[in-house]
Amino acid sequence: MKLAIERAALLRSLGHVQSVVERRTTIPILSNVKLEASEGTLALTATDLDLSVVEETEADVARPGATTAPAHTLYDVVRKLPEGARVAIERSDGELTLRSGRATFDLPCLPADEFPSMGDEGLEHGFAMAAADLRKLIDRTRFAISTEETRYYLNGIFLHALDDGDGCLRGVATDGHRLARVETALPQGAADMPAVIVPRKTITEVRKLIDDLQGDAPVEIRLSPARIRFRIGPAVLRSRLIDGTFPDYERVIPAGNDKLLVAPTKELAAAIDRVATISTDRSRAIKLALADGKLTLSAVSPEAGRAVEELDVSYPSEALEIGFNARYMLDMSAQIEGDEIEVAIADAASPMVVRDPKDSSTLYVLMPMRV
Repeated sequence: MKLAIERAALLRSLGHVQSVVERRTTIPILSNVKLEASEGTLALTATDLDLSVVEETEADVARPGATTAPAHTLYDVVRKLPEGARVAIERSDGELTLRSGRATFDLPCLPADEFPSMGDEGLEHGFAMAAADLRKLIDRTRFAISTEETRYYLNGIFLHALDDGDGCLRGVATDGHRLARVETALPQGAADMPAVIVPRKTITEVRKLIDDLQGDAPVEIRLSPARIRFRIGPAVLRSRLIDGTFPDYERVIPAGNDKLLVAPTKELAAAIDRVATISTDRSRAIKLALADGKLTLSAVSPEAGRAVEELDVSYPSEALEIGFNARYMLDMSAQIEGDEIEVAIADAASPMVVRDPKDSSTLYVLMPMRV
């Protein structure tokens, strides 16, 4: 294998694939990235057996071939080369040699035929959606994905189609303390897709690829009950899905919350952030007191003291006090694009529903805390 390639193109593709590679693995080949050169193209592949990313980029290929090299080392080498550099790559005698300017790097190789691959068999359902719609669905739900491995079925976004009336594609994430539900228009061909749970790591990698997508090309998705494939520009991401049953999330979304708080989004978030400075426990609990068009936020800590801040809000109902996790509320308010945030409350012991009054496609649920 022998080729030459621009540093910027190689770095971009390596950046997309190397993040899939685990820093610690007991299988040596999984620490490597596969390089496969064919006429005019270099394809880079990385996998952790559950997730695989392949990206093609243009290269001047003098001799086709394939090999594998340590992913993170290769990425660091290319990253530290000067901008505008051209990189010559050649495999010989069990090593991968990189030359750029007066610098030469010899990296150990493992055979390309030992590198595992993920196929596309059985991906019966397919559709395309706008990258902006997928970005919105991911951004407004992923903060609520659980990191608790014992409830593995919550470690991703539940993606499913609702074909009632106009229909929608819905993404849901929850960690048991908060829930995010986001809808987007149902893409053509998605109505009969199976309901799936897309793992957190897959979501993270898809989001990175969308960020670097050139132009407004749609994202092509194919899936089965067990696996999913995303084609995003020059990259193809394949992933196993979480084999589990997502809970009936509709049961935890309250329908009778009759006390409505409407507050300025940025001012509320800033006040919560300031008051939470005093809350030193892990839960970052603060109290919300409502009465006579006033919202009073407070936190008390034996070590750090006490904080109180008032805001003028719209709240026409009777006085109420409720506790909540400040970090969770800040995560939700960060997703509200409008000038106002709407919080519907039933009582101090029931979940709160958080909405953007100008965006009916998004809904959040936050469990209260004892303060």
